[in-house]
Amino acid sequence: MCLGVVGKVIEVDGMVALVDFWGVKKKVRLETVDEPVKLGDYILNHVGFAIKRIPDEEVRATLAFYDELIRAEDLMARDVKADIET
Repeated sequence: MCLGVVGKVIEVDGMVALVDFWGVKKKVRLETVDEPVKLGDYILNHVGFAIKRIPDEEVRATLAFYDELIRAEDLMARDVKADIET
């Protein structure tokens, strides 16, 4: 199963962003994102590419959903945790 992981953009340098995924910082490519990304935005990352900028009005609900997944102890939670750590 492939999962996207939500993270907060903490730095943008051209078409690369440094993104914080619950304390894990990774570089993410921006060529495929659906709209421009700026510092402080939240994005959905899939295999190192930002594929969606999370609209401001959806950030809180999206983060709550992922927080719930991460705290759960099931197979999907393990997949999400593994994606964040890689």
